[in-house]
Amino acid sequence: MYEADDKMIVLIRDNYNILQSLGSFGISLGFGDKTVREVCEEQDVDTYTFLAVVNFTINGFHNPDDAGRLSVPTLLQYLRASHEYYLGFQLPFIRRELENALDAEDNLAKLILRLYDEYARSIRTHMKYEERTVFPYVEQLLQGERCTDFNIETFSKHHSSTDKQLRELKSIIIKYLPPDGMHNNQLSATLYDIYNNEEWLTQHAEVEDHIFIPAIQHLENRQRQSDVTAKISNMIGNGNQNQEELSEREKDVIIGVVQGMTNKEIADHLFISPNTVITHRRNIARKLQIHSPAGLTIYAIVNKLVDIESVQL
Repeated sequence: MYEADDKMIVLIRDNYNILQSLGSFGISLGFGDKTVREVCEEQDVDTYTFLAVVNFTINGFHNPDDAGRLSVPTLLQYLRASHEYYLGFQLPFIRRELENALDAEDNLAKLILRLYDEYARSIRTHMKYEERTVFPYVEQLLQGERCTDFNIETFSKHHSSTDKQLRELKSIIIKYLPPDGMHNNQLSATLYDIYNNEEWLTQHAEVEDHIFIPAIQHLENRQRQSDVTAKISNMIGNGNQNQEELSEREKDVIIGVVQGMTNKEIADHLFISPNTVITHRRNIARKLQIHSPAGLTIYAIVNKLVDIESVQL
């Protein structure tokens, strides 16, 4: 487990694979013997989020209860930069390696390139979907905007990998290795890079599943809680404004509803017909824009129609 006071150079010396993560976080080299905290603060990266990703990718550690402490903007920066690296550099780089290692006139070589192109296209489609749909949705959440036609659970359910295509590609390459040493070495090196990138892509997906998605779910829950608070505040405000519009009989009906009485019980208690009670309740809902017994209970307590001690919660 690496901590904020560990030197950044120690992390790299122990695990050179995190060099790519540094670039995705926007951390430049040349930081001397500074600690993780010092480097992150100087380069405007959230230290806690950086360590959460690093410790997860290195040793698989993650704490689900930490979702609320993660910096979502830092995670967005990390994922966007990872996409840019993979789509803009790594996929084209391996494509060029394959071209150099294979005989362009050979039919099996053409098949290998076609399989790779299909694999690359599926990865590109998935990442572009995230950039076009998921990331803007998260930015809306950060700005406090409400989005009702999408949530991170939708993304989670469709977050699949393309392992089958890559397994098929590797299998064919292994079986195809040409007899001459030059091409054999080139193709072996390319295969090694493909295995490394498969590991990176799996790791990338796991960061999204175990760190990014829980952080966004926490953000969604916070927004829902804020929405409920706002609705209650608005309801209370409207209640104060509309209290004079209610007749005394309508207030009596509200008290009956809050006390858990049925329409017939309210009618018997007030010596009116059940149909009159129903009419009163319709008028109450129209005037207050409150349609549930729980909402009427809050209204009645706030406007002192009932004492909170007398209400069964």
